[in-house]
Amino acid sequence: MENIALFGTSADPPTVGHQTILRWLSQHYDRVVVWASDNPFKQHQNLLQYRTEMLQLTIADLDLSQTNINLHPELSDRYTYITVNKARAKWGQNTEFSLVIGSDILGQITNWYRIEELLAQVKVLIVPRLGYSIKEADLTLLKEIGGKVAIATLNAPKVSSSTYRLQKDQSLVSPAVRDYIYQKKLYDSALSRARQRHSEKV
Repeated sequence: MENIALFGTSADPPTVGHQTILRWLSQHYDRVVVWASDNPFKQHQNLLQYRTEMLQLTIADLDLSQTNINLHPELSDRYTYITVNKARAKWGQNTEFSLVIGSDILGQITNWYRIEELLAQVKVLIVPRLGYSIKEADLTLLKEIGGKVAIATLNAPKVSSSTYRLQKDQSLVSPAVRDYIYQKKLYDSALSRARQRHSEKV
């Protein structure tokens, strides 16, 4: 049976923190499946197309000699339940899927779309993040509705996409992503607002 880690992220932008998680996943799973997505609980500053392209650059910048990490934009959906069904159709029933979430998401996952049906299809791997404790009450609630939970043995660095957007600290993103952001002028606030307005009209 193949063990696949499913790692979806808003990637606005993807950071060196995402790279740390991807390296760890690549060492513990047969395959790491990655995609950028629109999170129904967030406002995104840039279009999904740009975030997907930055995520591809982030993976390439890992510079691993042999990689089992692959970007699959066709899996992207606002609802993880739909993404997991796409993944199961692609890789078959004889596969064990682990859905990767950060500890910052633990408190909201029980409100996700068709969560009980989703939990019937995947294990949940929680990645600890500095500043976001794993609360026993949240774990208990997740298990009560059918969640099979594991906790990753790493602490993701206290690096977030929102920190980059606020501070523009270039050390938080990989060199290729930094160049891409510069070329596309992605986090120029006026341009980003105009792109967001356009995407809402389409």
